[in-house]
Amino acid sequence: MQAARSESAAPPRPKVRPLARKTRNRSHVPPLGVFANAEGIDVAVVASHATAVEICLIDVVRPELPHNHPDRYSERRHELHGPTYGAWYGFVPDVKPGQRYGFRVYGPWDPMQGYRHNPHKLLVDPYAKGIIGDLTYGPETIGSVAMQRGAEGPDARWWVGEVHGDMDTIDSMPYVPHSVVMPNWTGPASLTRPRIPWSDTVIYEVHVRGFTLLNEELPPELRGTYAGMAHPATIRHLKELGVTSLELLPIHFGVSEPRLDAHGLSNFWGYSTLGFFAPEPRYATAAAQASGPEAVLDEVRGMVQILHANNIEVILDVVYNHTCEGGADQLHVSWRGLDNTLYYLHDGNTPPNIADVTGTGNSLDYRRVRVVQMALDSLRYWAQDVGVDGFRFDLAVTMGRGTYGFEPDHPFLVALQTDPVLNNLKLIAEPWDVGPGGWQTGSFPSPMAEWNDRFRDAIRGFWLASVAGGLHGRPMEGIRELTTRMSGSADLFGHSDPPLQRGPVASINYVTAHDGFTMADLVSYNTKHNWANGEDNRDGTSNNLSWNHGKEGRLDVVDKPDASWEQVLKDRRRSQRNLLAALLLAAGTPMILAGDEFGRTQEGNNNAYAQDSPISWVHWNHGEDELNFLETAKFLIKLRHTYAALRADSFYLGTPRPGERFNDLLWYTEKGKLMDRAAWDEPSRRIVQMLRPGPTSDHSDVLLIINGTLSKVSVILPEPLDSADPWQLRWSSTWETPDMPPGRETQLEEADLAALSVKVFVSDRTH
Repeated sequence: MQAARSESAAPPRPKVRPLARKTRNRSHVPPLGVFANAEGIDVAVVASHATAVEICLIDVVRPELPHNHPDRYSERRHELHGPTYGAWYGFVPDVKPGQRYGFRVYGPWDPMQGYRHNPHKLLVDPYAKGIIGDLTYGPETIGSVAMQRGAEGPDARWWVGEVHGDMDTIDSMPYVPHSVVMPNWTGPASLTRPRIPWSDTVIYEVHVRGFTLLNEELPPELRGTYAGMAHPATIRHLKELGVTSLELLPIHFGVSEPRLDAHGLSNFWGYSTLGFFAPEPRYATAAAQASGPEAVLDEVRGMVQILHANNIEVILDVVYNHTCEGGADQLHVSWRGLDNTLYYLHDGNTPPNIADVTGTGNSLDYRRVRVVQMALDSLRYWAQDVGVDGFRFDLAVTMGRGTYGFEPDHPFLVALQTDPVLNNLKLIAEPWDVGPGGWQTGSFPSPMAEWNDRFRDAIRGFWLASVAGGLHGRPMEGIRELTTRMSGSADLFGHSDPPLQRGPVASINYVTAHDGFTMADLVSYNTKHNWANGEDNRDGTSNNLSWNHGKEGRLDVVDKPDASWEQVLKDRRRSQRNLLAALLLAAGTPMILAGDEFGRTQEGNNNAYAQDSPISWVHWNHGEDELNFLETAKFLIKLRHTYAALRADSFYLGTPRPGERFNDLLWYTEKGKLMDRAAWDEPSRRIVQMLRPGPTSDHSDVLLIINGTLSKVSVILPEPLDSADPWQLRWSSTWETPDMPPGRETQLEEADLAALSVKVFVSDRTH
């Protein structure tokens, strides 16, 4: 099935309302976007290869009709002036906030050269601060003549265009979201920012809808919403847990991929952006959605303000590496129709093909000034007008790609370091993409922090994958990688000029994230179970470094559990506590996946991006084991906040810090002796003691003892520093709750450690 073909030449233009012609002023490039004032709106948009651009004002004249019915709308077109340095601009009188609009762009239709100007397709403003409406997936929203492909069933719709085909002539105006004129923001962006120091930061990665949807402590109308994130019940949980900073999965306006729509799924995570300035309305309350984009934005601002008032930071996960438009044969809703060769990275061939280094079908081209400008303008808007405290950059290597690959001194990265609005916010890179040379962990400049995948793999490998192998007679990895990661990953983040200036806080330590198994699933599944995603379990990584402890899956789905499950579940709980201790007591900045603190499961799905379902939603009805684990998580975070020795903000040098008398980090064997080269060179060593002296201002030293062997061991504790109080046992990963079991001696010189366990001791020095 395919739509009617058209000639490649642009159609004759209808009569439009010309704006008052102005003399071209090449000394002035107007601000991009739409800005309202008392008389109307100022408009500017980039379309450097276009021959004409119109702004189209859209009115809903028959609201009783469906949103994609052509008779629902009327349209008024105004021709813009230009181009001036690639920008088209003008003033349209008598336009008020709330007005819907879009752009139609005329110019060459020559896909063989990369040009895809199609005035039949209404385009969303890349700078729109408000967007309303839904996307129809079909030939209406494809730029070239489209056909159905890859879908099954009579109602399935998965449309793609002919890559180098003819221009499609179906008017897309009723079938695409519309940009909305927003009032200029004049009030304060937020209350005073919390400004949590990096050394005190504990990040909580969370999905707005998934986290609040099932929480019965919230009023029904607030579940799944921004307002729900700011509800007292939500804040109480966050404060009691002890996290300081929320990292929200994307809340920019997005749409799903056509393939997901064809299978009745949606992009739940939100990594498919259509508007870098507009918030996603699906996460707003029904009342805000009904009132329109201004109310949605107000709800986001209100969420940020309330969280700030409770000393909680808001970091946005942002996706500036690609857009929702997919490959050249897919959606034609914004950037593709405005300036395809400017916005998107191409391979330089003839005909030019889109270069995909993101795995999504397209990549934005950060060799282009206008692309860098768009990202920076968006970041400043969210920081200044909305008030957020930082950003996590998805596939950040793409934004540092120059002509010859990743460049640490790329103009975009330099701008982040020097921009007065952005350079003192929390900036976090996901330091890879899927293109050549895409793994760049440790390569980003300060003040950026980075997700540390080496930490993730080291912790999982030591406590899970290596143990599973050892139980089958294979050699178990030693402590070298584990101790490097837990002491701050200086090998990755210490390379700078001057050296070591980033500190261990540049390492965002994580064991789990939205992408992959949850912590509970890491200890319950050996393999992924992604059948619900509709890709025959082919999607998602197979390198999980997980261990099911002898039985695959969860007890609650077993028809006839036998007695052996009791030991399996006990071992799994201990492994979770080991993982959590490694995460929260290591040097660096810890990040917790929402729900891990009480053992949330995704039923073995390690790629739940398309699951707006119970698989992804956080459940709040917990049994005794989940509540015990929650108390353990609270205790370990409190321990981190209590003792400065656990919050190093500079790399360990193995020497005293200025004004201190003891080496900043000490390693001991199980005999209580300092580790020497021979001990470090033992490939099978899996027992170590990590002593972190507290600063003079704190006086408390912390001793972390790790037994990664399959046997119980007796450990001689090192002598306390400087005639300190004896070591006092504070926590063991063998405990089901953080409370000291009755009858335990707390002041010890020796300690017995069960197989695969951790103990924490504290000593207060006398001065």
